[in-house]
Amino acid sequence: MLKKVAVIMGSDSDWDIVKKAVDCLKEYGIETEVHVMSAHRTPAEACAFAKEAKKNGFGVIIAAAGMAAHLGGVLAAHTTLPVIGIPIKSSFDGLDALLATVQMPSGIPVATVAVNGAKNAAILALEILAVSDEPLSEKLEKMKEDMAEEVRKKDAKLQQEVNK
Repeated sequence: MLKKVAVIMGSDSDWDIVKKAVDCLKEYGIETEVHVMSAHRTPAEACAFAKEAKKNGFGVIIAAAGMAAHLGGVLAAHTTLPVIGIPIKSSFDGLDALLATVQMPSGIPVATVAVNGAKNAAILALEILAVSDEPLSEKLEKMKEDMAEEVRKKDAKLQQEVNK
């Protein structure tokens, strides 16, 4: 049985971005739980969730936060599960959130995707789960083959246009 993925947002205003990750995970049949927890306003709840996540059947945690963006690090500090950070663009074009998410001290890694890169966070979570699940791995291989075929089609169309 596949592990679940937790998707934690620092604010409900992050939902428009985070929804892309949740939709992607659900497309692959991954059970997903989504919560709003703040590293600063509800730190006890965030820590408790992370401490119990493995026992509660999760395999990966995705943490989305803007501005100071300490959520990923707080969650990672309290679990041995992989944590993937999504820096959310809210100020400074998201650079503040990106740096706060990616700059973790040794021993507390947070894998970090691009600013607002929710779909890539989901794909990375899927790849982590696929290490121990061959059917999921095969689905991801097909996804990459399909993406490559789309590029080939676009190139063929461009070549027709260029060579008129």
